Formats: sequence, C-alpha cells, structure tokens
Amino acid sequence: MNDIELVIFDMAGTTIKDTGQVPETFTTVLRSHGIEITREAVHAVRGASKREAIRRFVERQFPGQESDIATRAERIFADFREHLAIKYTQGGVTAVPGALDAFARLHHLGIKVALNTGFDRAITELVLRAVGWEKDTADAVICGDDVSQGRPAPYLIFRAMEATSVISVHRVANVGDTVLDLQAGRNAAVQWNIGVLSGAHTKEQLLSEQPTHLLTSVAALPALWE
Repeated sequence: MNDIELVIFDMAGTTIKDTGQVPETFTTVLRSHGIEITREAVHAVRGASKREAIRRFVERQFPGQESDIATRAERIFADFREHLAIKYTQGGVTAVPGALDAFARLHHLGIKVALNTGFDRAITELVLRAVGWEKDTADAVICGDDVSQGRPAPYLIFRAMEATSVISVHRVANVGDTVLDLQAGRNAAVQWNIGVLSGAHTKEQLLSEQPTHLLTSVAALPALWE
C-alpha cells in the first residue's frame, strides 16, 4: 500500500460521531412539511447528499411540476440545515476515537488526507468547529454543495483528488461507513475501498459492496500501511 497518495474519509459515522441528530432532524423536519418517512428510508440515504435526499422524498410525496418540487425541496432543506445547526451547537458531536491519530500518522507517512461529506459547507464548518478540527487537520474538505451530484456518484472523490493534486485513482483510498460511501468509491475505481463499522450500516450491508478492507474503525487504518 506504499503507492497510496491520498486517503479520503467520510465524516459522519466514519470520523465524526454524533448522537443521532441527523436522522432525528431529517424525520422531524420532513414530518413538519407533510412527509412521513420510515426509519428504514432514512437509514437508506445515510451518506447521501442531504439536499438530494430531501428532493427525492419530495418527488415521491408531491409529484408535479419541476419548479414546484425544487422550491418545496429547497425550503425543506433550509429548515433541515437550520434545525441541525441548532442541535449541533447544543453538543453531542465528537471525533471518532483514533481519527485524529490516524490523520497524523498518515501525514507522517507522506500521505494526504481529505474529508468529504453529504453536508453543505455551512453545516460542515459547524461540525468541524464543534470537534475542534482546525483548517490544517485535513488537506482538503469537500462538501455536498461542491459537486453537481452526491454519492453514489464519484464526484466528491474526484473533487478531493483535484484539491490535493492527486491525478490517479490507483493512488487513492476511500473510507466510509455506509453503502453509498463504498458505492462512490467503486464508481471512482479507487485502489482501496475501505468500510468501517463505526457508523450507520452493518457488517453485512458493507460486505455486500465488496470492500477491499473492512475495519472496526478508522483507528485501525494506519496499521494497513505500517
């Protein structure tokens, strides 16, 4: 694995641990706009762009004119972002144990580190401040509103490569806790597509995507190189 130049980490569930604020906020906000969703439906969109997920729920509940769907979805997304920001400022969000050490050890080996997420930039910065991660914690932070389409599309990964000047997917490792994280890695054709069991999806769900490695958490990651 000495030829890896960049490791791209998902945030929520992979390097950031919360107390269920995201699914709770998702369910509450959608219900307030007349959309009832099951726990399974929320679970299925973990790792997805939050804006895109909300739009899909709106399309199912209120099929109609494209402009009406877009307007309603953006209004719901704005409410979601506002409610989630309040919850995060109240606490309950921390770094996954071992995440910072993994970043430091990879940097020591000359490997770049990027974070990517389905959150927009405003929520992402709030989360990073909440856990005390400064600007130099990662070499790049790529958000859902930086790309035209979120996971399972590979664009978050490609944007991280662009931001860190890494030109070959064969020198990239992707790390995530959801099926969509691993699907994005496969669609990007990264050399190492690594699942971790610290977040949303089970061992069986992650194994269904045939990851190159499956780890208990990011704390175990540097051992793959060392």
